[in-house]
Amino acid sequence: MIPKLLLVLPCYNEEAILHITNTKLNDFCDSLISRGLISNESRICYVNDGSRDATWDIIEALAATNPRVLGVKLSRNFGHQNALLAGLFEYKGLFDCYISIDADLQDDLNAIIPMLEKYREGASVVYGVRDDRSSDTFFKKFTAETFYKMMLWLKVPVIFNHADFRLIDNRVLTELENYREVNMFIRGIIPTIGLKSEKVFYKRLEREAGETKYPLKKMLTFAWNGVTSFSVMPMRFVLWFGAFSFVLSAILAIYVLYTKFAGVTTAGWTSTLLMMAFFNGSNMLAIGLIGEYIGKIYEEVKARPRYIVEKSSPVRD
Repeated sequence: MIPKLLLVLPCYNEEAILHITNTKLNDFCDSLISRGLISNESRICYVNDGSRDATWDIIEALAATNPRVLGVKLSRNFGHQNALLAGLFEYKGLFDCYISIDADLQDDLNAIIPMLEKYREGASVVYGVRDDRSSDTFFKKFTAETFYKMMLWLKVPVIFNHADFRLIDNRVLTELENYREVNMFIRGIIPTIGLKSEKVFYKRLEREAGETKYPLKKMLTFAWNGVTSFSVMPMRFVLWFGAFSFVLSAILAIYVLYTKFAGVTTAGWTSTLLMMAFFNGSNMLAIGLIGEYIGKIYEEVKARPRYIVEKSSPVRD
């Protein structure tokens, strides 16, 4: 059976590249259809994540003139992960498999071919994994690989060098819908589902137009969200530090008592102020970390919607 494929592309201020992206995707889909790899009923879905430029106008125009194109407009900016979920869930059950890919098409489209082959062989998830970062700057490569190593060290179940370029089937999408947390870290959640998975390796390409939507600040926020969503290791670090502080305080107490009974006076403000600053700063750091987790609990308890769809395109024949 030839699968019906839905390509899902979250878009935020992508007017500079959207026409290029759409032309390439349509040509690529035509080639896949001619080779019998996907059905003629396959579609391309662009999710507008509260863009402030003409992104939605372009998507709407493309959807009006091309039945292969679907558009989903979110009521405001909800973030890349939620935009991706919106595109997947909006058309859940209408397709056999779904591939998420960024609108800048830096992920190599040719990697979709082995993804589809592994899907036909029985894989429910196929991860697109970068095996060549030669196109990255040293800083980008260093920070990205440090991110994955840190996540794995903190026991967050991510796939090394895998972002959000992946294929999933309807079974995975159904199970993914059962995850109800507001702060969804999809890269960590998909591996926890546990269905058969495979990997496809590819080289990431240069961006043709526009600018990256993940500057350093956003990358750090994304990483922190992933850590606090999946790992309690930072909380354990606080516990270990508390134990270390207790032992150090006990040693200092013994030393102070010894100097008192030995009649030795210790003068000077430096040692006193240094210890006060150290422990006060450490306590504030620990309280702040605990506050981050409590804040996550607060957001989850409110159970507000992850996204709001303002409008979407129907699937046309």
